[in-house]
Formats: sequence, structure tokens, C-alpha cells
Amino acid sequence: MAGARRTGRGKRGASATPAADAAEPSKPSGLPLPSPSAGTNLVIADIVLRAAGGLLRDRLEKGLIVKSHGQDKADKLVGKRGLASSLALYGASRLARRSPLGLAVVAGGLAAKVFYDRGKRLEAKRRARKAPASPPADSES
Repeated sequence: MAGARRTGRGKRGASATPAADAAEPSKPSGLPLPSPSAGTNLVIADIVLRAAGGLLRDRLEKGLIVKSHGQDKADKLVGKRGLASSLALYGASRLARRSPLGLAVVAGGLAAKVFYDRGKRLEAKRRARKAPASPPADSES
């Protein structure tokens, strides 16, 4: 048995007639593409995906803000974002996407911001409670 030879077609799944396979070109499956150029199709797909993502992001941001602050403030905050804040958000998202360390840095920065904002809010509440509790100093002159 050790010296026995196989008497098959060779590799599994290989066709018996290689010339028959070469005669039929493979047809791509799926949706018909807008252009025969692969580069153009990638550019079109990139534009469509970025536009859809941007619209979805704007709607999500406005929806989150409207629940707690109202429609006017949501339109003002989302619609009138400046170039500097747009670039900062873009840079942070790129950093977070590229590596786990970048994600940790961005998440840590966001956590620090949340804790800072919460501390400021609690401090304002403490000051508001102390102010009415102390009696006003009247001078008798």
C-alpha cells in the first residue's frame, strides 16, 4: 500500500478538461456597477458612504441634543460647528480608529471631560444650596 499510486484526476476539484474552463470567462455576481473602471466605482462608493454617514451622524447628534436641550440649541450646536472643532473631531476619530492605544487615549480624554463637566455641575449645585441658607448681613447704621 505504501508504494501504491493514485489513479485519479490529480488534484481534487480540478477539471478534466482545462481548455473548457479557459473558454468561459467568469462572470461577476451581484449588482451591476456604474462604471467599468474599478477605481471609479470605489470613488463613487466612498462618496455615497461618506454622505450617508454624515447625514446619519447629524441626525443622531441633533436627536441626542433635542431630548435634553431643545430644537433651537440642537440646530445651533450641530449646524454651526466651526472648522477647528470639525478638524479636532476628525482627528480624534482617526486616532481612535487606527489603534487600540489611540482608542484608549480618546476614550480617556472623553471620560476626563465627562468627569470635569459633572464636577462643575455638582459644584454649582453646592453653591446654589449654600447661598440661600446663609442669612443676608444687615448693617444697622
